[in-house]
Amino acid sequence: MIIIINPSTNERQLAQLQQEIEQAGCVVNRSADGLRTIFGLTGDVAKLDPEQLKSKPGVEKVVRLKEPYKKANRLFRATNTLVQTAGRQIGGDQLTVIAGPCSVESESQIVSIAAAVKAAGAGFLRGGAFKPRSSPYSFQGLKEEGLELLKIARAATGLPIVSEIMSVSMLDRFEQEVDVLQIGARNMQNFDLLKAVGQIRKPVLLKRGMSATIEEFLMSAEYIMVEGNENVILCERGIRTFETYTRNTLDLSAVLALKMQSHLPVLVDPSHAAGLSWMVESLSKAAVAVGADGLIIEVHNDPANAKCDGPQSITPARFADLMLSLRAIAQCENRVV
Repeated sequence: MIIIINPSTNERQLAQLQQEIEQAGCVVNRSADGLRTIFGLTGDVAKLDPEQLKSKPGVEKVVRLKEPYKKANRLFRATNTLVQTAGRQIGGDQLTVIAGPCSVESESQIVSIAAAVKAAGAGFLRGGAFKPRSSPYSFQGLKEEGLELLKIARAATGLPIVSEIMSVSMLDRFEQEVDVLQIGARNMQNFDLLKAVGQIRKPVLLKRGMSATIEEFLMSAEYIMVEGNENVILCERGIRTFETYTRNTLDLSAVLALKMQSHLPVLVDPSHAAGLSWMVESLSKAAVAVGADGLIIEVHNDPANAKCDGPQSITPARFADLMLSLRAIAQCENRVV
């Protein structure tokens, strides 16, 4: 339920209304758009009578939400969420670019790629330490060693690091050592993991499941947010369709739908979507053109010999050229990279 407050309402009236609602057993999430105050209600809102609420001093409008997600709902928060971490912002006028290899392979590999993507203008370094793979015989990542190498690359370049967490058992270490925790597509509905990352305050990059609807995706974000962590970043990474030419089908319409339905920042992963490196640049430009808040791009210094996802990785040189194009597109939309 949403309660929109009249701009003339004073703080005493707001406090009184909030107290009455909380005494009824609901939680009030308060936000403002610069003009009006908005009360977003969670809990057992069925106990509340909308007509009675409308009669309260200062109440302008009461709206029942049709969608099952509340905290992630755009009606719940008047302004777009800006996620702050390591002195950087994700969302708003800032176009965020996260770049790096699918998997950390060695110190020289990750440090050299980190230096290259930073020089080109990337704001974050991505790198997989723990790799969920379809085959148990495929490279599973360097695990704890991979995290240590990411930390070395961060110290060498100053780039905050983004890496995927796969197990609740690793949460303490990821909370201490990783700047943005990634929840991969295969874990989008791992509810125990979602609840666990919801109990910390580190930003969470949540990827859309391979066959997830928009509503299911936002409900997964809700699992994190209802635990108290509202630093959630959504990521469209392609969905599974009947088409087999590409690895997945990039759903750019999802960017528009998510930004209409939610206040959370939305990134696009063109690398996993296409699975083909020659498509990455064009899909990246298209994602920025439709309003994505950023990109997560796989960059490898030797894609032909990469231990993981080489065919969808671009070289540092191609990434540098792409960044020039992205800056031009962003400028047309009054945004900065």
